[in-house]
Amino acid sequence: MLGKRAALIVMFLISTTGFAGPPFFTDDPEPVERNHSEFYLASQLVSDNAGQTGTLPQAEFNYGIGRELQFHVVTPYGFSRDRGTDQVDRGYGDTEVGLKYRVKRESALSPQIGVFPLVELPTGDSKRGLGNGKAQIFVPIWLQKSWGPWTTYGGGGYWLNPGREIATGRCQVGFFSAICRTN
Repeated sequence: MLGKRAALIVMFLISTTGFAGPPFFTDDPEPVERNHSEFYLASQLVSDNAGQTGTLPQAEFNYGIGRELQFHVVTPYGFSRDRGTDQVDRGYGDTEVGLKYRVKRESALSPQIGVFPLVELPTGDSKRGLGNGKAQIFVPIWLQKSWGPWTTYGGGGYWLNPGREIATGRCQVGFFSAICRTN
């Protein structure tokens, strides 16, 4: 039991801060059931020394297209504000599309495993700060395991960003996790 507790504590300590409600920084490996759908409206905000960018709103649609397979699309209405001039640009941002596939269902001993490759299509105007200017690719692996009322999920992946807005390099590897209790 100590091993499970220690693993949960380590995952909690190294994880990125998250807030409830989609869109999440993390995901789970479970796709939407076949012929079922999910729809979310959300917004995001990123603020730094150069200004602010975000979406208000963005629509996310997920649809189960097959056994263990989900189609995903995010359509954002974006904004960008330059701190130096206070100029605000608004318009359609980059479109996110992807397919989530559950590779393995959870068992008593092993976690559920899924892959969820995503492509950010350069549909926003990068000159106005509403997009990246080039396609970006994220290839994550997500894991989920439950013990009674407790569920932990997380994973990591490889992010390829060949666009002009590159703060830490063209490629990134990340890890994210979450812990929740049901009932």
